[in-house]
This record gives sequence, C-alpha cells and structure tokens, in this order.
Amino acid sequence: MTTRGNAGKGRPKGSRNKTTTALKEAVLEAARLHGSDGNGTDELVGYCRMVAAKDHKAFTSLLGRVLPLSVRGDIEEGGPVSYKVTISFD
Repeated sequence: MTTRGNAGKGRPKGSRNKTTTALKEAVLEAARLHGSDGNGTDELVGYCRMVAAKDHKAFTSLLGRVLPLSVRGDIEEGGPVSYKVTISFD
C-alpha cells in the first residue's frame, strides 16, 4: 500500500493565496492614499501618473504586467490584424 503523505491537504487548485491577495490590496491602498502629491490627490490614478512622470522604467514595467497578453476577436479571412499601444510622457 502506498501512502500519499500530505497530498490534497493544501490550498485548492486555482484558489488565491491569502497573503498575496492581502499584499496586493495593501499596495493599492497605499498608492491610493499617497496620490500624486503624498496627500491622496487623484488617488490611485494620481499615484500612477506621478510614477509615470518620475520613473518611466518602473511605470512601463508595471504597464507591461497589466496589458493583455493576447487579443481575441473576429477577423476576416486573410485580413490584417493590428494592435496598437501608444505611451506618452508629458
């Protein structure tokens, strides 16, 4: 007879790790409270704009994590497929 040890005792497959979820929520809340000026101005969007203006590399790295990895849609057979992303720093 073979024993399976601790098999099946962990988190169900596909469920989120509670620590990871709590950390993500904390980071988003901290960014929201900081805002663009340290006082919460424009909340999370303000924080993202501030990071984009001060640290292009960090912001583009973050942007790369939130853009879709694939695009799906109906296309005509033989027709061109294009996907355009424009990033500008004013």
